[in-house]
Amino acid sequence: MRYLNLDHLRRCIATLQSSLSFYQRADPDSIEQEVFRNAIVKGYELTQETTFKLLKKALKAFGHGGRTLEATPIKDILRLAAVHDLLTLDEVECWFRYRDNRNDTAHDYGEAFARETLTLMPGFLEDVARLADRLQDKLGEDAV
Repeated sequence: MRYLNLDHLRRCIATLQSSLSFYQRADPDSIEQEVFRNAIVKGYELTQETTFKLLKKALKAFGHGGRTLEATPIKDILRLAAVHDLLTLDEVECWFRYRDNRNDTAHDYGEAFARETLTLMPGFLEDVARLADRLQDKLGEDAV
């Protein structure tokens, strides 16, 4: 069995945390703050996509087929993760909200969207770190 390597996800989390910290320290309405806001949006997208890829790999360890998983909508992947105790039902609801917000990034990079994403960021960072720890405990490379 191949085990999960969570290094890339943990790097994404650290980068996103740093971007948020730099954003918060930048002068309001400055170019620097806008640069960090853009980094947060892209980091948020990358962190989610990395998480979903890892969840699919984790679900393969529970006997789900790769082709089926690739054709499965993300919200159903999240539900399957709850079935296998990778997420709680409350966490799945939060991840639905993150996914809905992420889908909005494809269509709206405006100020209102950025404000909404920034309000989700503290909870998202906690949730993704908790999921990374859970994946590490259950299926990480050193979980052997």
